Amino acid sequence: MVHEKEIQHLNETSQVKLRITVKKEDVKAEYEKLLKNYAKTARIDGFRKGKVPPSVLERKFGEDIKIEAAQHIMETALSEVFSEIEEKPLATDIPKLEEGSDIKPDFERDFQFTVTYDVYPKIQLGSYRGLEVEQPVVKITEEDEKRELEALVEQNSFVVEKDGEASQGDIATVNYWEVNDEGNEIPQSRRSDYTFTIGNGQTLFDFDSDVIGMKKGETRTITKTFPSDYRIAELAGTTKRISVELVTLKEKKRPELNDELAQDISEKYKTLDDLKKDIRKRLEETAQNRVRAITIEGLMDKVLAQSSLVVPQSMLQAELEHTWQHFLEQNRMDENVVLRILQAQGKTKEDLFKEWKPQAEKSLKVRLLIEEMIKKEQVDATEEEIDALIKEQAANVSMQPEELRAYYEKNGYLESIKHDIKEKKLFDALLADTKIVPGAEVKFVDIFKGNR
Repeated sequence: MVHEKEIQHLNETSQVKLRITVKKEDVKAEYEKLLKNYAKTARIDGFRKGKVPPSVLERKFGEDIKIEAAQHIMETALSEVFSEIEEKPLATDIPKLEEGSDIKPDFERDFQFTVTYDVYPKIQLGSYRGLEVEQPVVKITEEDEKRELEALVEQNSFVVEKDGEASQGDIATVNYWEVNDEGNEIPQSRRSDYTFTIGNGQTLFDFDSDVIGMKKGETRTITKTFPSDYRIAELAGTTKRISVELVTLKEKKRPELNDELAQDISEKYKTLDDLKKDIRKRLEETAQNRVRAITIEGLMDKVLAQSSLVVPQSMLQAELEHTWQHFLEQNRMDENVVLRILQAQGKTKEDLFKEWKPQAEKSLKVRLLIEEMIKKEQVDATEEEIDALIKEQAANVSMQPEELRAYYEKNGYLESIKHDIKEKKLFDALLADTKIVPGAEVKFVDIFKGNR
């Protein structure tokens, strides 16, 4: 069907403009085919179904059928051209008809239309072997071990009912409601059975520390004045009177740090010393993995600085939308609720996207460069390597390797597994060829905060 095609790469973008010409004879044939199809099914007063003359249909619906014929022609022509050319549209983009295009064909001349769309960017890959990268030095200290032990004690603590007065760290369940100046309950302000840890600042009206000293069954009215820059916009600059009824009170009992606790945590530990050794081993492995990630990040910063590529806008928009969905899931909040919170802060979703854009663009560039390096280095994942990784992952989640592979195959995750292997192999090779310079000594906790 396509008579001519012309491809133009737009400057400093990852977009192309594609102009397609279809001969007028093909356009006329498509129009007449549609006309005949409609004639077989059309219902028009005065004619039996399937007996409407095409000339009648043409007089009544000719202009609409021309436009429909043009749409069929464009879809068919694009499909034909995309099967032939390298400049295929990205999955994140839909070809857009050039503004001002006339989509109603004229049978006296060839039909021509132009679309623009994003393509995979051209990448000029800079040097990536033999570079010099600074690497932080992390030492595991007794403080790190104590912090992990404390977390385990906290996890294995148990909660019991408490008599007497509420104190810091207790777990309280309360009913609360707003009251007016006369001390009467404001309608629809009551909330029942709200549970929180005293002193953690988790309550809406920040009254959690104000219940200290209360006993079960007691009700206390608290006056709270909120500053103009308060974190909750609806409360900023207001004064509220809140009545709080303490319904239940519990306290956390912490287990003794001894051999018995170690055995309770896992049967593989016989003594507290066994647990401590395992904690140090896990901390060292975690630190090594994080240091590797930081080193790769530093290496990719250098590669990025020496490379040239433009991220397609549709790819960037898709990345921002993906980040937005992850943001909602992470905060376990409905989109409309987040939009209302943003509105209260004088912001929009688009404002958030502007804040995220630089990091999203950098992340995409790094991923594209990694793909380019994998291709250039001809890194691949063998079936043996895939099986080994699945076996390792299956052991971590107490599954049989065959079960996990079947799950990955069913959900289309095998390609992701292959990519993980290829990326690891790539960086194993690159780091072996990189000059690692020891940097400053960094605390274990700081390498996870970006404080380095």
